[in-house]
Amino acid sequence: MAVRYCTALLLVLSCLFSVSYASLGDADPNYRKLKCCLSGDCFGIRTCVAECERNGCVGQVCFPQCNSSSSSVGPWYTQEPLYLQWQKLGCQGDCRYHCMVNREKERESLGHVPVKYHGKWPFKRVLGIQEPASVAFSVLNLAMHFHGWLSFFITLYYKLPLKQDKTAYYEYVGLWHMYGLLSMNSWFWSAVFHSRDVDLTERLDYSSAIAVLGFSLILAILRTFDVRVEAARVMVSAPILAFVTTHILYINFYKLDYGWNMIVCVTMGVAQLLLWARWAAVSRHPSSWKLWVVVVAGGLAMLLEIYDFPPYKGYFDAHSIWHAITVPLTVLWWSFIRDDAEFRTCSLLKKSKTKAK
Repeated sequence: MAVRYCTALLLVLSCLFSVSYASLGDADPNYRKLKCCLSGDCFGIRTCVAECERNGCVGQVCFPQCNSSSSSVGPWYTQEPLYLQWQKLGCQGDCRYHCMVNREKERESLGHVPVKYHGKWPFKRVLGIQEPASVAFSVLNLAMHFHGWLSFFITLYYKLPLKQDKTAYYEYVGLWHMYGLLSMNSWFWSAVFHSRDVDLTERLDYSSAIAVLGFSLILAILRTFDVRVEAARVMVSAPILAFVTTHILYINFYKLDYGWNMIVCVTMGVAQLLLWARWAAVSRHPSSWKLWVVVVAGGLAMLLEIYDFPPYKGYFDAHSIWHAITVPLTVLWWSFIRDDAEFRTCSLLKKSKTKAK
């Protein structure tokens, strides 16, 4: 569908951006291990992160949230409160971050290029935010979707003629409203996930991205094949909704399988990309050029995910730049949606006037 890759293919990339736990950085012995020396005598080797989680410090930097020592193993009623569990997650993240920073300083002094740690590039934090550029661009995408959805609402109900019952002539208005809400939800969790990467935020980001991908596929089928009969819409939507719901339950409550999730995202994204490209080629829509721009630009943006590179100045990596590219594409996509509403409304009004004659 055209934004976020047609938003769709754009959202595919969110699904593809999965975390790997076998990166070069976290496999580096100088990152994972720390020599324990006393009076110049080194008597053992400990993991830097594990040592930090034990005493709450990396060198001279200490973290008060690492002081919680109660166990979270066992039945839910014996576990520590959620805010304490969140503190411990923050402790692990801070320990990994500062161990990574120390190791990257050593690597830089030796003339080595940055490497990934736990599937992530070594970003510089801003106000505790792990990936500030991706967060900023996710928020911008959220704002552009809100602006586009609001302008679509204003166009429908304040600029275009309405039926006698004050409803819009455009047959896809409800679907686009739902699409806008799902897209804004997805970008919200994208911003949260890039702010603090923990298991909960990762699952929410993936689940919201898959939800909007699945709904975008439904919308692409209904619009490109001009499906207006309610029973036919249900027949198209039901199997896709069932599959997407099952997949979300699978990755949240059974296994977060990154490989399978990638296959699902790519399949749904490519399917709707082909649908919109075919429709743009055969239809006589006056704004089909906007659709082509979004589809082609979204396809080229995929190269940023294929040819990944370390963050420039510690902030801008390929993924964050992809987030930046989706901002103008989102504006153009919602412009196409408004044009489509105007085009369909004018067509329906002409037909009704012809019948009246």
